[in-house]
Amino acid sequence: MTEAVDTVVVGAGVVGLAVARALQLAGREVWLLEQAGTFGTATSSRNSEVIHAGIYYPAGSLKARWCVRGKALLYDYCARRGVPHRAIGKLIVAAEPQDEAALEGYLRSARANGVHDLEPIDAARLARLEPEVRGCMALHSPSTGIVDSHAYMLALLADFERAGGQFVPAAAVHGGRVVAGGLELELDDPGRTRVRARAVVNSAGLQAPSLAERIDGLPPGCVPRPRYAVGHYYGLAGRHPFNHLIYPVAEPGGLGVHVTIDLAGQVRFGPDVRWREGIDYRFDDSRRADFAAAIRRYYPALRDEALLPGFTGIRPKLAGPGEPEADFVLQHEAVHGVPGLVNLFGIESPGLTASLALAEAVAERLG
Repeated sequence: MTEAVDTVVVGAGVVGLAVARALQLAGREVWLLEQAGTFGTATSSRNSEVIHAGIYYPAGSLKARWCVRGKALLYDYCARRGVPHRAIGKLIVAAEPQDEAALEGYLRSARANGVHDLEPIDAARLARLEPEVRGCMALHSPSTGIVDSHAYMLALLADFERAGGQFVPAAAVHGGRVVAGGLELELDDPGRTRVRARAVVNSAGLQAPSLAERIDGLPPGCVPRPRYAVGHYYGLAGRHPFNHLIYPVAEPGGLGVHVTIDLAGQVRFGPDVRWREGIDYRFDDSRRADFAAAIRRYYPALRDEALLPGFTGIRPKLAGPGEPEADFVLQHEAVHGVPGLVNLFGIESPGLTASLALAEAVAERLG
């Protein structure tokens, strides 16, 4: 059985939800397909839930542009839709004098990206703001915040369905092919075996490269090799002393083991960076000592027994260990020659922050 629809979005993570909402509100007939039984079960539910300011990314990159634009859109959207959020602010801490050069680089990068509220503070002021945090200087980012990512995704889904969009969970896409006037997708769904669409957005996150490889008619060489950077998160037992999000100087592959405070006031530390060959969410507690040592560089009072194993997340990266960081990839007809197909590759952090801006970009590409 083959059904026809104007547009299909594959993957109901936060980016897929934002894209499907934007396209449906633009007047398209959209189906949002998700292989899991509900939305947001992978990367979108396994992260720090931070609204990023746009500090670290190279000027002119998609990450920089969409993070800064997305931050403004996200704060406005959360306020209008009643999504719990808070501009709690962030301190990026130079724990040792050799870290200060990195902070100076972040300040230049932020200004180049249009982020002008980043403020250097000295050790004395850092001690007043965060008495338990050790550092010789820091950068204060007042526009960094936190958001209830589940509530945000619920709001996006409600907007999408209210506008007439159809969410189809438990509908894995095995592959597809380019046909006249669009694409045909093969589904693992008892009620639908094929869907033909004029436009398809591959927003499958960690699975996006493998899905693209299974689309017959997509030219060879268009699909990047995926890399999987697993990050571990630990909770903190007892009361915590923090008033802000606390970040160290970034490490290769990530932003360093940092302090996140959720909207319930609970602290978690993470993520670290561990490279794996595939999608594997197992929690490996064997490097707890290294994890704790990273935290003690800026929070020396941490007790070993206070770290509680939490969960893992996986960054859908396009660059592996020792390679330069890769930008977001929005791959469209001008790149691969397939009308109506948009592939989203490497949508890692700051994907949550950038989601509404990214949705704008996809809608623009599809006209």
